[in-house]
Amino acid sequence: MEFLSASNKRIKRIQALQRSAKDRREEGVFIAEGVRMYKEAPPELLTEVYLNGACHHEQNVNEVPGCEYFEVDSATFSKISDTQTPQGVLMVLKRPHYTLEDVTNGDAPLILILENLQDPGNLGTILRVGEAAGVTGVIMSKGTVDIFNPKVVRSTMGSIFRMPFTYVDDIEQVTKDLKTRGITTYAAHLEGSEIYTDYDYKKPTAFMIGNEGNGLTDEITALADNKLFIPMEGSVESLNAGIAAAVLSYEAHRQRH
Repeated sequence: MEFLSASNKRIKRIQALQRSAKDRREEGVFIAEGVRMYKEAPPELLTEVYLNGACHHEQNVNEVPGCEYFEVDSATFSKISDTQTPQGVLMVLKRPHYTLEDVTNGDAPLILILENLQDPGNLGTILRVGEAAGVTGVIMSKGTVDIFNPKVVRSTMGSIFRMPFTYVDDIEQVTKDLKTRGITTYAAHLEGSEIYTDYDYKKPTAFMIGNEGNGLTDEITALADNKLFIPMEGSVESLNAGIAAAVLSYEAHRQRH
């Protein structure tokens, strides 16, 4: 295992990958941190691992053949980490690639369509909740936050390795295509005519979740087969996008099980 100093060009590259979606995209990689993420990462995606030598003996990291391993000191690890309390394990991984067919596959797919979500924590939570509730996959508009943003990756708690997802250039056209395949689309909307529990989600289903501040655009809302609402008490006007996705996904899970 090679020891790297803070001035090594690899260290500067990791710092750039943490900051820049463009750099990550050009290299076709993303970064994940933590012992749990390392143990859940598909070996075929791992390319480089950086370990804090000060706590190397505590990490219990089994090396994967074909992956490069490097050791750094605590000060250097803090420079490349995106967390306030680093666990001493940082990985560079190849990006998984899914087709639209991968995301929508199955006899009764359960899909989340996300339009222009901006909060990394929301997107990460949606992937995690989606996996837990049996969602088939996630379709995102090109205006949605980078799923390989380190904060998104961290929020998924490993689900990014298992939940199929894809970005699409024309989310309206993709929604139309899903409808022609017999997938019923539901827009989570404040002007929904029916409460979300009144629909049948055992059939092929897609839930449409909009931007945190503005909700779904009028254009994609018009494509929905149904507009539904989640009842709220008090003075609450809307739910967090991640919470809305969780409520709807788990109602579908309840009906299907």
